[in-house]
Amino acid sequence: MTDVTGNHQARVRIKDLLLRAYIGIKEEEINNQQDVLINVCLTYDATDAINENEISAALNYRTITKQIIHHVDGNRFALLERLTHEVLSIVMEHTAVQWAQVEIDKPHALRYAESVSVCLEAHR
Repeated sequence: MTDVTGNHQARVRIKDLLLRAYIGIKEEEINNQQDVLINVCLTYDATDAINENEISAALNYRTITKQIIHHVDGNRFALLERLTHEVLSIVMEHTAVQWAQVEIDKPHALRYAESVSVCLEAHR
């Protein structure tokens, strides 16, 4: 095996996290939960995780996912933009995260379209 030295930037993807929330401003949306599909992509320096091969040295993306689920599932949001911002804020609370992008789809929100989505990103 070839030894690759230096810093190792890891790209982590949380794909197709399907949750239900009250999202929108119309009466039908306020009274009925809808599916939201969340995708997160983030980067962090995984050098210690690679070298130590220990969970304590890695970014715990399971914890991030649980925080997103707790914040979104069953809760109320008026705008998809606000929900996306709040999920991005949860991800960026983890100081190891150097860059993150969050895209949230609201399936079947528009007639004739599979979904509408909002995508936001942040970096340190």
